[in-house]
Amino acid sequence: MHGEYKVPGGKLVVVDLETRDGVLADVRVAGDFFLEPDEAILAIDRALEGAPADTDAPGLAARIDAALPPGTEMFGLTTEGIGVAVRRALAHATDWTDYDWQLIHESPQSPALHMALDEVLTAEVSAGRRAPTLRVWEWGAPAVVIGSFQSLRNEVDPEAAERHGFEVVRRISGGGAMFIEPGNTITYSLSVPDALVQGLSFTDSYAYLDDWVLGALGDMGVKAWYQPLNDIATDAGKIAGAAQKRMVAGEGAVLHHVTMAYDIDAAKMTDVLRIGREKLSDKGTKSAKKRVDPLRRQTGLPREAVIERMIGSFRDRYGLSEGHVTEEEMALAKELAATKFGTQEWTARVP
Repeated sequence: MHGEYKVPGGKLVVVDLETRDGVLADVRVAGDFFLEPDEAILAIDRALEGAPADTDAPGLAARIDAALPPGTEMFGLTTEGIGVAVRRALAHATDWTDYDWQLIHESPQSPALHMALDEVLTAEVSAGRRAPTLRVWEWGAPAVVIGSFQSLRNEVDPEAAERHGFEVVRRISGGGAMFIEPGNTITYSLSVPDALVQGLSFTDSYAYLDDWVLGALGDMGVKAWYQPLNDIATDAGKIAGAAQKRMVAGEGAVLHHVTMAYDIDAAKMTDVLRIGREKLSDKGTKSAKKRVDPLRRQTGLPREAVIERMIGSFRDRYGLSEGHVTEEEMALAKELAATKFGTQEWTARVP
């Protein structure tokens, strides 16, 4: 069995192993990390040898920690990352490069239709009728997108939203509210097979699916990192938030979508959203302006150039061919937008 895992912000860990009588055997750990002293790699292999095959990643990391020689130093590597690579090997997880990725970047759509497209396209990936897909959104109108479990009245000031022309919609994933102005926002979705995140915890899957965009930002001079559970942050503040939804029908798939602040009208945002003091204080800040630091200032690039560089980075890493929403998928999405995402019943399902 073979498993690979890129440690967030670090290096690639590769594990080859077998199982015999319910325990790990013939374990070999490798990768492009740095490790001192040399004999530490042998200690890692020995620590994993004989471990029960159902040991979780933290348990495997604990075995390794106990076996490492005194003074061991790791660069680009963590014992938890090794444990994750083992779990991915045991789960027969796939890798990004195992797939022919498709890009969808089409004309602006209404907020309700974007919600529907996420559900339809990910369901199609789960059913095996669509290749794994990167979809870059273009917004047809300003919007507030609330999380699946958020209270509508607690999150949005309806009078302010109407005054500023914002449509309010609810998505199928959890997390917090997204404040969307078409020219100030960069949003993308990944619809991926469940096999890609096998062996990863829910938390680890966020970091794993966000890693490519951290590289893209780095290429633009933005030093960004994943901040658990679902933020992408820099020294100057948060620049993006992610959310996920798991589809269980068919072979299974994961929807992972991210909204990034290219620019922001903070005064308008705090007028439309009911951002309380508790929400701001848990980020260690005193104002919404300081919570979000837009990409426009950090990159100095036009929005279109940021998107182009992000797409190019993904293509260079994993390959990416031009795709489109099929007529059948669009028909399903339009029906879903009309019967679900565009209805007050869905939007106010948590009043």
